[in-house]
Parts: sequence; C-alpha cells; structure tokens
Amino acid sequence: MDDKALQALEQVASGNLEFHTGAWGCPAGYRWCGVGGGSVPTTWESVLERLEAKRLIAVEQRRGPLERTVNITSDGLTALASASLAS
Repeated sequence: MDDKALQALEQVASGNLEFHTGAWGCPAGYRWCGVGGGSVPTTWESVLERLEAKRLIAVEQRRGPLERTVNITSDGLTALASASLAS
C-alpha cells in the first residue's frame, strides 16, 4: 500500500470522509465531513475508489438523497494495522 492509500485509509478510519450521492445538484463523490468540508482532492478520488474495490472501505448503503458515511472494513483495519507495524 502506498503512502497516499495509507493516508486515505487513516482518514476514513478517523471518520473524516463521507460520500455525496450527487443529489441536490452537487457532483457525486467523496467529501470531507463537517463545516467547511468540500470535495477531496481529485487525486484522492481514484485512491478511495481502489480502496473500495479492494473492500478496505465501504460506503454506507441506504435509500434517500443524504450523504453516506464511509467506513473502514475489517480488512481495512487489518491493512492499516499491518502498515503501522511495518513503519
């Protein structure tokens, strides 16, 4: 896992990211949580998509136009712990 993927995984584990569905006229994509949030850098989008494809993170599945939480999976926690031990 490269540094950018590790940083993204740490941000997800800290609860700092959400996924916006694109409802209400905003583009769909990952965003920072909280006041003053906003879209994550474009370079992070592909990293987060890869982490999701590898099932290290998961976007909450539910109906409705609200933002979805992004959670770290058990595999993601294992990868994060392994990366921490390696450094």
